[in-house]
Amino acid sequence: MEYSVATSKGQVMIPRALRKKYGIKPGTKVAFIDKDGEIVLQALTKDYFDSFAGILKGDVIGELMKEKQREKEL
Repeated sequence: MEYSVATSKGQVMIPRALRKKYGIKPGTKVAFIDKDGEIVLQALTKDYFDSFAGILKGDVIGELMKEKQREKEL
């Protein structure tokens, strides 16, 4: 188990092995997710966003535009 100590400003250092494993480089954004009493740190890397590919099927934007037009007509 890796650990870090929070500074007086609330900063923590991510251990080198974990930065390397998850592709966290200087400038990489991370998200802090409050999940069932735990804090989950998620690196917002290209691999993370690529993992969402294919979740939305079809022409989602086109369907949203059509729905917006129907709302205007009402």
